[in-house]
Amino acid sequence: MEPEKCCESGCVPCERDRDGAAPLDLLNYIGGEFVGHSGNEADENNWLNVLEPATGYRFARVPLSGPDDVDAAVIAARAAAPDWGALDFAERADWLDRIADALETKYEDIAALESRDTGKPIALARAVDAYRSVANFRFFAGLIREKADSPDEIFEMDNATNVVVSKPVGVAALITPWNLPLYLLSWKVAPAIGMGNTVVCKPSELTPMTANLLMETIDEVGLPAGVVNLVHGNGAGAGGPLTTHSDVDLVSFTGGTDTGAKVAAAAAPQFKKLSLELGGKNASIIFDDCDLEKTVPGVTRAAFLNQGQVCLCGSRILVQSGIYDEFVKRFVDSVESMRIGDPSNDETELGALISPDHLAKVEGYVALAQEEGGEVLTGGHPCLPKEFEHGNWLAPTVIAGLSPDARCSTEEIFGPVVTIHRFEAEEEAVAIANNTRYGLAGSVWTGDLDKGRRVAESIDTGMVWVNTWLHRDLRVPFGGVKDSGVGREGGRWSLGFFSEPMNICLKHD
Repeated sequence: MEPEKCCESGCVPCERDRDGAAPLDLLNYIGGEFVGHSGNEADENNWLNVLEPATGYRFARVPLSGPDDVDAAVIAARAAAPDWGALDFAERADWLDRIADALETKYEDIAALESRDTGKPIALARAVDAYRSVANFRFFAGLIREKADSPDEIFEMDNATNVVVSKPVGVAALITPWNLPLYLLSWKVAPAIGMGNTVVCKPSELTPMTANLLMETIDEVGLPAGVVNLVHGNGAGAGGPLTTHSDVDLVSFTGGTDTGAKVAAAAAPQFKKLSLELGGKNASIIFDDCDLEKTVPGVTRAAFLNQGQVCLCGSRILVQSGIYDEFVKRFVDSVESMRIGDPSNDETELGALISPDHLAKVEGYVALAQEEGGEVLTGGHPCLPKEFEHGNWLAPTVIAGLSPDARCSTEEIFGPVVTIHRFEAEEEAVAIANNTRYGLAGSVWTGDLDKGRRVAESIDTGMVWVNTWLHRDLRVPFGGVKDSGVGREGGRWSLGFFSEPMNICLKHD
């Protein structure tokens, strides 16, 4: 259906501005200055509209930067690298704490921008995005400070001493997705600069607002120019030139598997260090000895947090036959009780999807599931709060009756859609969980922790929670196997990725 015309000039709803307000034009941050991009800024084709997912209103524009902008940012980062890398660990840790302190004063601004930019509920943006953005800088400041106390590893031989020192890699390209914008950007920036690298950030063009806020914060605290740079734009204009740039030494990418494959192909010929955190099709395995009172809300949260737009979400729910009927009834009731609506309302639990294109993709999977023989138990249709009729809304959807081999059972949908499958024995559950190209995360729900650990170790994945989900300790490794990525970040794994270990062997007389 054609979108309704919204004004006499004939623009469609997604092109209009709220209350006639002019959009905010964002700038790149290069060499300690906010600068326009290299193209003709008067040309509308050099800008991309930023839309509110909940309403379809435009509220900002980002420059569609090109290779010249990327080159300027990399040059600035390269110029800043020697002095920044020469600082000791304690000095760099102090800078991370200053950034954390400044971000903390903007806690509510972060949450409000993130909610507006992504369509997620404000309560979620406060509890997850704003909280973790500050916590990431504080956590890595502490970890870097520990390096200051013991910067080198020592390995003694009978006639020699081996000293392993951690050196900066150089210039890091940090590419982040739209679902957790500042959360994931801070997760990369903090350890990267903490270990002495300088960085060029490329946030998603769909959600640039909190990346801009971080640059404003970095500018306010007076971080040396060129240590952190940011270039806005899409993958073709900015992302591609950044990953292939000859003066970029390492690439940390979080996003879709298909895009990750392109990033890997671009980085491989130059042998850049590479970390890829990609997609997931994660299983929540529910055994008949679980505590249903705790399991049902836990699995509901795992399925639909952030409208299911989290790579860790449990989008395949495997239920042992002894409690299958009871679990499904309780689960559907739990899903239908979730509050959908205005993301700025503190009571809202589910917001909008990120874009019209993504909504169409997710709706396409719901239609495919029905073609594959699935039964929609709830949801499966647009959910449009009246005041948000031009937003990207879909009711949380639960589908039963699909084969574990069906496309909707094995492909990443990345939206508020889950499939439910019955299993008899432990081995069958493990086989279904492993029957996908992905291997990022999962959860097991059982009253027997020994069984929980045994099943967890049998799953081909990077992370498993038992009787919980997304219970994060920042010291542990984060990442997946198979098509879910390459490498690990988090804790000492981040410090290792963002540094080069060098061994020095000192022969004794």
